[in-house]
Amino acid sequence: MLAPDDPADLDNGPRSTKSGTERMCAVSRSVRPIDELIRFVVAPTGEAIPDLKRKLPGRGLWVSANRKAVTEAAKRNVFAKGFKKNVKASPTLADDTDKLMVRGVIEALAMAGKAGVIISGFTKVEDVLKRGDAQALIHASDGAADGIRKLDGTARQAAEFNENPRPLPIITVLSCDELDLALGRSNVIHAAVLTGPAGKTFLSRSQTLVQYRMADDDGNASAKASVKQDLASP
Repeated sequence: MLAPDDPADLDNGPRSTKSGTERMCAVSRSVRPIDELIRFVVAPTGEAIPDLKRKLPGRGLWVSANRKAVTEAAKRNVFAKGFKKNVKASPTLADDTDKLMVRGVIEALAMAGKAGVIISGFTKVEDVLKRGDAQALIHASDGAADGIRKLDGTARQAAEFNENPRPLPIITVLSCDELDLALGRSNVIHAAVLTGPAGKTFLSRSQTLVQYRMADDDGNASAKASVKQDLASP
């Protein structure tokens, strides 16, 4: 990977950040790949805002992609120090960043649904799992435990039958209402992501959201509660 000459400095804009580069977290002062960081820029209102897609204009400051680091950045006036001017940071910045991430996951799921790679409904999902055609299983975070347990069991059995070396990723980051919004249907509790490239963005954003919520002090994900298997290589 390529590292900038001085990763502690602000970047020179979104076009200066290339895939595979590293930046320094303004909170921990540790150098990480940019995929493990969140880029922040200064809004016209003078507030620090997350640039999750790394496309917003202006110079950017980087913070480890976890709730604790973003909370610390807001508390410790890191943005004003880093940008070297009076940049405000909302006390709700960590929550606001979480909400933006959720929105991104919903948008990606909607796109995957339009591409025809999302199957919803208990029976249909069960059939897809038995055939071994799913690359991920989705449950509403507020879904009934019984249905979740049954489909999880079906997924495990299918993996064993198909001799799949990697258990199926199970995603529970969205509520029923959020799944409904993404897929344009009502009462979506269970869904499956069919194999193929169309669901890759959804899987990647889901993983990023889980890591943000569950990362430990070193920024490493231990997100077994929301994504029960690693999604890095769906």
